[in-house]
Amino acid sequence: MSDLNKLGLAEARDALRKGDVTSVELTESCLKAIDAADALNAFVHKTPEIALERAKAADARIKDGDAPSMCGLPIGIKDLFCTKGVPSQAASKILEGFKPEYESTVSQQLADAGAVMLGKLNMDEFAMGSSNETSIYGNAVSPWRRGNDDAQLTPGGSSGGSASAVSADLCLAATGTDTGGSIRQPAAFVGITGIKPTYGRCSRWGIVAFASSLDQAGPMTKNVRDAAIMLETMCGHDPKDSTSTELAVPNFEAMLTGDIKGKKIGIPKEYRMDGMSAEIEKLWTDGAAMLKDAGAEIVDISLPHTKYALPAYYVIAPAEASSNLARYDGVRYGRRATLAQGDGITEMYEKTRAEGFGHEVQRRVMIGTYVLSAGFYDAYYNRARRVRTLIKKDFEDVFAAGIDAILTPATPSASFGLGEMTEADPVQMYLNDVFTVTVNLAGLPGISVPAGLDKQGLPLGLQLIGRPWDEGDLLNTAYALENAAGFVAKPGKWW
Repeated sequence: MSDLNKLGLAEARDALRKGDVTSVELTESCLKAIDAADALNAFVHKTPEIALERAKAADARIKDGDAPSMCGLPIGIKDLFCTKGVPSQAASKILEGFKPEYESTVSQQLADAGAVMLGKLNMDEFAMGSSNETSIYGNAVSPWRRGNDDAQLTPGGSSGGSASAVSADLCLAATGTDTGGSIRQPAAFVGITGIKPTYGRCSRWGIVAFASSLDQAGPMTKNVRDAAIMLETMCGHDPKDSTSTELAVPNFEAMLTGDIKGKKIGIPKEYRMDGMSAEIEKLWTDGAAMLKDAGAEIVDISLPHTKYALPAYYVIAPAEASSNLARYDGVRYGRRATLAQGDGITEMYEKTRAEGFGHEVQRRVMIGTYVLSAGFYDAYYNRARRVRTLIKKDFEDVFAAGIDAILTPATPSASFGLGEMTEADPVQMYLNDVFTVTVNLAGLPGISVPAGLDKQGLPLGLQLIGRPWDEGDLLNTAYALENAAGFVAKPGKWW
């Protein structure tokens, strides 16, 4: 079999079980693809020795007949996950040289299941960004191009390296994290599937924190079945994470029947934004028609507090970030600035943070510190928390009325060129999260499924939002949408 790196998780798993291929062969095929794709800047710390060692162990395990679904499958790990003995920098200068002595719970669960880590993937610094342009490693680049245009496009953010690597077949799947859309938006930009599970479904322990009440890990894969397989391995209760829920993890793959007859799919009127492109509007209408043809009932719904979601998110997330990032001070680990004679601890903190944090991180830390400061705490932070409660209630009311899932666009546009959204107006960049942040504020599961191409040949995604803890049902609805959309486009190889 040639081009083994082009397989999905389910196909590769079945080929491994039949003995048609070995994990070492799969891994070598991916490593070769990674080495030939430096132009994408997706993998920032390559770990071929670890990969081949794990692949050999996986082959032995498969031979013994004791192999879970993920055993022997080569994947990439976002640089936000701590991986023992391997640089884990969160794409920031301030964590330069940091090699953890421990493994994050999610990457440990994947390793225990026999998954093969190929290396660490590029991302926005501390997961703050929607275009992977804030990384200390430089921009991750999308494998897609606009028609015959050579302009480099963003793979989305913050999980841009993961999106680019999966779309370009450098790995079979990858981990991502989602604080305001950082799995779903990049997945939509590069034509892959990305699911953010319910808050508390996956452990956050060992994942570098951005906004603790919003962060959630999830898989980025080539299709919905692969997402179901990988998500099952990533989920589960973790006593080391107080927000992790003690709930049994179902066999998500077994729930993929594609039968959604009688399901009620809500279409929220508030997501019809002013200035929404005709292509996104048409994609959304077509998606609803596909689900209707598959037997679902389409219901118009209202989520009245949606318009406050973005401002509330950009108060809560920076507030939590400023608190979480206070630990990076140059004292215990990571980078420490060179000090002048007579400098004390205050100067060390100031110089280390000024050198170590990029502009976007500095901006969000300052916003967060401001909204938490005396005199502004009630005006901003507490008010944003109250709005968040109202947003959560909107969803609860809709689900209580019998809606099974909600269909929306995943992004307001297709992928844009690197450098096209200037730093001069960060709000323009923040608007990329307009369809995704509500899901994080409400702690719900959301999935992005590729559903079509725009007139320039770039992927567009649709988002499905599910009931809390009902990832199985959500994945099945996504599976029906995927089957109806029949999206099979791949980027033309230029790298």
